[in-house]
Amino acid sequence: MAPLLLMRGIEKRFNGIPALSEASLEVERGQVHALIGQNGAGKSTMIKILTGYYTKDAGEIWFNGAPFHVDSPQSAQAGGISTIYQEINLVPYRSVAENICLGRAPRRFGFLDWKRMHREAAEVLANFKLDIDVRQPLSAYTTAIQQMVAIARAVGFEAKLVIMDEPTSSLDDHEVAVLFDVIRRLKASGVAVIFVSHKLEELYAVCDRVTVMRDGRTLLTGTLAGFTKLDLVATMIGRALESVADEQTAFRESEHATDQRTGRRLLAVRNLSVGRKVTSASLQLLAGEIVGLAGLLGSGRTELARAIFGADQPDGGEMEYDGAPFAPRTPAAAITAGIGFCSEDRKFDGVVPDMSVRENLTLALLPQLARAGVVDREKQREVVDRFVQRLLIKCSTSDQPIRELSGDNQQKVLLARWPCMSPRLLILDEPTRGIDVGAKAEIQSLI
Repeated sequence: MAPLLLMRGIEKRFNGIPALSEASLEVERGQVHALIGQNGAGKSTMIKILTGYYTKDAGEIWFNGAPFHVDSPQSAQAGGISTIYQEINLVPYRSVAENICLGRAPRRFGFLDWKRMHREAAEVLANFKLDIDVRQPLSAYTTAIQQMVAIARAVGFEAKLVIMDEPTSSLDDHEVAVLFDVIRRLKASGVAVIFVSHKLEELYAVCDRVTVMRDGRTLLTGTLAGFTKLDLVATMIGRALESVADEQTAFRESEHATDQRTGRRLLAVRNLSVGRKVTSASLQLLAGEIVGLAGLLGSGRTELARAIFGADQPDGGEMEYDGAPFAPRTPAAAITAGIGFCSEDRKFDGVVPDMSVRENLTLALLPQLARAGVVDREKQREVVDRFVQRLLIKCSTSDQPIRELSGDNQQKVLLARWPCMSPRLLILDEPTRGIDVGAKAEIQSLI
């Protein structure tokens, strides 16, 4: 029997730079197929070509036994392909129900049938064990819940193929288990799934086959059980197994290095309350110290971080920063005090898509780079070049629009925005969300 999906000889260039070269992908019916590779390997470009977001320069696509010509995401969806993108692509100020039923809202006598819409949306979310008010705006909920809504919407379509690009990047262990249960049900019903993830342990939990890409080419395809994690990592980064194993050993040893907490107290938070999520939270942070802030979905981690940064105002409690009372009314006040904040949602309140890599990276540094309102471009480029090299950010030039970069590289630019201004306190909310093992090592090294 012919495969459900066959992509063969796919080529794509951006500004003359090859993103895909003779790439291929074959997916069987009723199977979960892992698509993996390092940052910039071409995974997202392959998916965007398949879903009509990009047009291929060469190659052929067959789907469900026939040539597949797709020119827009709508035509891909109509053809039986549903996609969950790494970046949440919903409408935050519309209700949860409207987002789930977007493009297929039930009608009665020509008008929207709100009662039926709310009922159907609640039924879809029940499959994910998610009990929320579907009439509330999507923006009222955390990024993790928004991610589950995006997944529920995609699975709700009667698709033959569901593409999941980093679907677990914002989810806790319980939510991941629920998602995997849904994937297994899709598989049992004959639906195929393309699963993109940098978390290799997840692949072995749910995937049947794997395709590895590097530098825009397909290097390996086969049954996942036939490869070890080291096999996959070595293929992704193009180095020998022995080299990868040595690096992992060195990294584990570095995790147990001598404690570096030698500074005085920089931040103290006492009995802080923020809305309904944070009640009487307290913590302290020493200069030169890295403090992990952990908790389950909805536990208030992000809300606490935003309050420290001045993005949200606390309802009670107090903060002390550098030995003095601290109550920033705005993010600008926190930045002036030397505090940086890397948000968990780079699309909504992180990158500015129509601006260049250079402009995005130095956004918080502009007051220091400008004189009489004019930016010193030479100094700006020196800063950008230094961090592009340090974090191995892949871009054609620093003037390239950031929207053209892969998700990994966008995350690196967003992270570099704050160290470049030499902050005294850096708050990182899920800084390695949705990025590959190589990029994680670079970010961990910077931290």
